[in-house]
Amino acid sequence: MKIAMIGTGYVGLVSGVCFSDFGHDVICVDKDPTKIEKLERGEVPIYEPGLDVLMAKNVEAGRLTFTLDLAKAVEGADAIFIAVGTPTRRGDGHADLTYVMAAAEEIAQTAKDYVVVVTKSTVPVGTNRKVRETIAAANPALDFDVASNPEFLREGAAIDDFMKPDRVVVGVETDRAAEVMAAIYQPLYLRDFPIVTTDLESAEMIKYAANAFLATKITFINEIAALCEKVGADVKQVSRGMGMDGRIGNKFLHAGPGYGGSCFPKDTKALARIGQDFASPMQITEAVIKVNEEVKRRMVEKLADLCDGSFNGKTVAVLGVTFKPNTDDMRDAPSLTIVPAMVGGGAKVRVVDPQGRHEGEKLLPGVNWIEDPYEAAEGADLIVVLTEWNEFRALDLKRLSGSMNTPRMADLRNVYKAKDVEANGFTAYTAVGRSGFEA
Repeated sequence: MKIAMIGTGYVGLVSGVCFSDFGHDVICVDKDPTKIEKLERGEVPIYEPGLDVLMAKNVEAGRLTFTLDLAKAVEGADAIFIAVGTPTRRGDGHADLTYVMAAAEEIAQTAKDYVVVVTKSTVPVGTNRKVRETIAAANPALDFDVASNPEFLREGAAIDDFMKPDRVVVGVETDRAAEVMAAIYQPLYLRDFPIVTTDLESAEMIKYAANAFLATKITFINEIAALCEKVGADVKQVSRGMGMDGRIGNKFLHAGPGYGGSCFPKDTKALARIGQDFASPMQITEAVIKVNEEVKRRMVEKLADLCDGSFNGKTVAVLGVTFKPNTDDMRDAPSLTIVPAMVGGGAKVRVVDPQGRHEGEKLLPGVNWIEDPYEAAEGADLIVVLTEWNEFRALDLKRLSGSMNTPRMADLRNVYKAKDVEANGFTAYTAVGRSGFEA
């Protein structure tokens, strides 16, 4: 099969590379000359473990190419995937479909033969029908179908998620489109991975419902964590006990500073807005959005308490600012609320993150970027574990405490145990939903 992938952002690039590894001929197209030039040089513009190796392998095999020329990419394609951004529209919470509709217009202008236009971007219910209407209006003679194929890729584990998915969701209207999609995903059919074939609206809704539910699990356990701190329970034990129930499951029950990233914040807001538009309020989702913001603010209060009530004049070492490990993504990361609050309160903030600096320098002004956590801790009044990178999971606690001005730790990812932190010279410690200590 020949596939054109419009958009070389996170979803488009990962999907294009993985489709080429299935054996398909894939052309990835983008309007950004700098991005295409980098890709043609073999440089991956995003951080995703293993993506550089897989991309190089398929470029060398001749199955994967990059271009600025949409007409070249579309020519002879069996399927054209739209994988462009759908950010939250400023002011009303809707997903911004500007790039999706622009792609549809360009497809109408360039496609000549039958093709399946597949929306890979996360879009509100009804968008695929709008894509169909847009293309049909711009080019009435074009023979085409539309399909909805939402992505379920976790940053940091995207290749495994694509190659070994929990399920693939495909929304189609015709048998012909279903056959094309089946051929594209044939390698997964052969290995018995579940393929859910449904209508367009259900496929669109599955994506939003799934992400909103996962965001709800995260927010629920964060509320439970706050209560655990009040009653003396340990949220890690509570999560473990809950997760053993097969009806609940143990994933996404890890207390922390709130969810972030490219999906959950955007998709919960979009789902809430869809509910409002159709007079069917998503009250649970709306509460999740509200509580998640409150969780971030509660983290700021916890840190201020460790700093004797004020950040002014304090030096704080922050370990990790990306929204999760194994990514360089800073979108809606809890750090974007927590770090500016400390800087605004008069703290001198030092940041260590294996991949976050490139984006973080623009988003977190007024901080100092340090390569080494031990260097960042020297003379500090507080060290904050904010993102649980592997590099921060087994630190020499005695070395850290010995170099600090006042050895205090805020472990917002529950990486360490209070007794171990105390035994290694720290005088104050707080976690999320667990007992801390103060000397």
